[in-house]
Amino acid sequence: MEQKELLRQLPAVDQLLQQSRLRDLSQADHQMILTITRRVLDDWRQRIKNGATTLPAPDQLAREIETRYGAASRSSLRPVINATGVVLHTNLGRAVLSPAAREAAVQAAGRYTNLEFDLENGQRGNRYSHVTGLLQELTGAEDALVVNNNAAAVLLALSSLARGRETIISRGQLVEIGGSFRIPEVMAQSGTRLVEVGTTNKTYLRDYEQALGPETALLLKVHPSNYRIQGFTREVTTAELVELGRRVGLPVMEDLGSGFLCDLESHGITGEPTVQAEVEQGVDVVTFSGDKLLGGPQAGIIVGRRDLVAVMARHPLTRALRVDKMTLAALEATLQAYRNPDRARQEIPTLAALTLTAPELRRRAEQLQVLVAGVLGTRARVGLIATTSQAGGGALPLTELPSWGVTIQPAQLGVTELALALRRTDPPVLGRVQEDLLILDVRTLLPGEGEELARALVQALEGGDKRYFQGSP
Repeated sequence: MEQKELLRQLPAVDQLLQQSRLRDLSQADHQMILTITRRVLDDWRQRIKNGATTLPAPDQLAREIETRYGAASRSSLRPVINATGVVLHTNLGRAVLSPAAREAAVQAAGRYTNLEFDLENGQRGNRYSHVTGLLQELTGAEDALVVNNNAAAVLLALSSLARGRETIISRGQLVEIGGSFRIPEVMAQSGTRLVEVGTTNKTYLRDYEQALGPETALLLKVHPSNYRIQGFTREVTTAELVELGRRVGLPVMEDLGSGFLCDLESHGITGEPTVQAEVEQGVDVVTFSGDKLLGGPQAGIIVGRRDLVAVMARHPLTRALRVDKMTLAALEATLQAYRNPDRARQEIPTLAALTLTAPELRRRAEQLQVLVAGVLGTRARVGLIATTSQAGGGALPLTELPSWGVTIQPAQLGVTELALALRRTDPPVLGRVQEDLLILDVRTLLPGEGEELARALVQALEGGDKRYFQGSP
């Protein structure tokens, strides 16, 4: 059929809107349906001009409009099922909040609050007062401040304490963190002059001592995140750096990155210092994240000497980097749980996931295997596998967490195609592809997600036919 004839046969907008599948949608959301209908028709005109030789029936066009409307109406930020085994998956939003933190954030969002109002004296208050006392109590620090993430905390500290002067740091700690942000670039942005000492693998206290000068403002130690040098190495300890700072009258700052508030050595998780241990050693300023090992909302937390925190609080950047009422509410609820470490390990999802034992994980994997095998039948081979999980988020990079997972080997689809199909289900599911298997690590599955995961597998393998899920365990 000729191009002009095809263009003439495209239905009019009003004609399409009379299709049964669009009539109700048009009445409920007329302007949106009208806009999408015009876009679909414009797209088909362009396809015809580009050489298309067939035209879809009006019902097919209406289905395309309906599909686009559904996609446009759905939030782009969606819940997903994390079966990767990475507890603090940066791409999946890192820490999952505890029920108490979620409820606190919802309450703060839905009502007026005393965010910056002192209810006792009826005057303006300080928004940070809602968490300052808790942070002092839990870390032993003299004062505390909260900004929107840890990179911001480092930037604020350097800008307010060392701008225009020198900051000494070991060359081996000039790391690049997530999103290609590099410590030297953050330092340059803050206005401090970087003085690197030592070599990549070895730095001694004398290197710091030789670099000291009248322009030195700060001694900086940075957690290497997920980067490690092993073998022929030497680094200056926190205690050594603090002793030097005291001797020469310079503050010592440590960027801890993740920031543990709970000792988990009894659970086999070692090598990560707690915030309170660094404060106790005499570090003057400690910065760490709220949404990593702490298990709270995204935030950059600063604790340390009262006089130094006061300088940071007065800096103009503090207002630009401040956190909102939902973040403060969720952070306060998270910190409240840490008053009882056993309660924190049970209630905070990050800690609960990190401390799950191998026998418990195997039991959960066996339950999931039974559920999934029952609904999939012959459509896939379902098995069990001993595997390893990761903390993620740059935390505990050398710690392997023994775990268990369920393996899926589809009968018809390839495993890569299955992984793609699962990313398109509702909710999407992310696992790990290993050779010809899809591994679903149960460590990162939240309570109640087993049935959702099984339903998603049915959708992925059977095009959304949910009959096979009905009556399943």
